Amino acid sequence: MSQTIDSLLRAVQSGELSIEEAKIQLTKASYDEMGFAKLDTARASRTGFAEVVFCPNKADDHLQAIFQRLIKANGEVLGTRCSPAQFEMLQKALPQLSYDGQSRIVKVAKDKPLVGQIAVCTAGTADIAIAEECAQTAEFFGHRVDRIYDVGVSGIHRLLSQLDRIQKANCVVAIAGMEGALASVVAGLVSCPVIAVPTSVGYGANFHGLSALLTMINSCANGVATVNIDNGFGAAFLACQINRLASRQAQ
Repeated sequence: MSQTIDSLLRAVQSGELSIEEAKIQLTKASYDEMGFAKLDTARASRTGFAEVVFCPNKADDHLQAIFQRLIKANGEVLGTRCSPAQFEMLQKALPQLSYDGQSRIVKVAKDKPLVGQIAVCTAGTADIAIAEECAQTAEFFGHRVDRIYDVGVSGIHRLLSQLDRIQKANCVVAIAGMEGALASVVAGLVSCPVIAVPTSVGYGANFHGLSALLTMINSCANGVATVNIDNGFGAAFLACQINRLASRQAQ
C-alpha cells in the first residue's frame, strides 16, 4: 500500500494525475494487508462507516491483531458478537476496550456528537439483547437512539402510549420474536421507514425466528424492510444511513 501511495503522490507532483483522480484511486486501493486479513481502512471515506469486526470463529491472535490495527488506524473500533472469553483475551492487550455482555459489543469509541433520532423498539424484554446490539452500534456511528422496549402487540396499549416518541424518529427499528407482528403495527402508525428485525425468541413453532421472519417479509404494511434473524447490527447500519439522509435534509 505504501508503494501505491508513493506512486500516486509522484504522479500528482508531476502533473500526470489530478488531486481528485488520486483521491479516487486511493479510496479504491486502500486496504491494510495482514496476510490472514485485508482491513478496509478506506471504508469510512467511501461509505461514512468504518469497518466493523465480526468476532466469532476468528483465531485469538488474528482477532487481537485486527483490533490493534484498527485502533491504530481509526482511533476506535467496534466488534460484534464477542464472547466473554474473547473479550478477556483482548483486554489483556487492549485494556481500553469496553464490553457489554448483553449485546456482546466490544469497543473503543471516540466521543462524538449524536445526530438525528432512531427509535429502537422491542416487542418483549427477551428481545433486548438484539436491540442493544442495534442501539449501541448506531450510537458508535454517531446517531441518537431512543430505546422503547417491551411494547409488543399482546398489550398494544403499551405501544400506543409511546407513539409520540416513536413518531419523532427518522427511522424505526422494530424487533420482535414469536409471530413478529410488531413491525406491521408500527409501520401503520408512522411516516418514516421501519426496519423489521425478527428474533429467535419463541416456542417450537417459532422455528428459531423463521415464523417472525416470514411475518415481517409478508407484512401488509408499506415501508417495511426486513433484515436477517437476530441481525441487530444490520438493522443499525441501515437505520444510520436513513437517519443520516434525513438529518442532512433537515439542515
